[in-house]
Amino acid sequence: QVQLVESGGGLVQPGGSLRLSCAASGLTSHFGGIGWFRQAPGKEREGVSSMDLRDGKIYYVDSVKGRFTMSRDNAKNAVILQMNNLKPEDTAVYYCNTFPPTSWGQGTQVTVSS
Repeated sequence: QVQLVESGGGLVQPGGSLRLSCAASGLTSHFGGIGWFRQAPGKEREGVSSMDLRDGKIYYVDSVKGRFTMSRDNAKNAVILQMNNLKPEDTAVYYCNTFPPTSWGQGTQVTVSS
């Protein structure tokens, strides 16, 4: 059974940085990928970035390209989302999930505000 636990969120000023972590246990070859998602108040959940677990290719939504970097920490069985030059519109609850999806975790709140 896959367990996903997100952490690393917080309050940061515009232009600041945060590093999110998704501790993933129970991943098997059944899962082809893993991604980061976010849901802002009153909006639909959207995909932010994704990683193909077979070839390591990473994809980003246009709004975060050049600012966010997704990586994998094999030693900790985690995927990382390094977020730089944060903007108020990045404010949301951030989640990770697999492809195909499993149950959603609690997420981690990111608030960008001065």
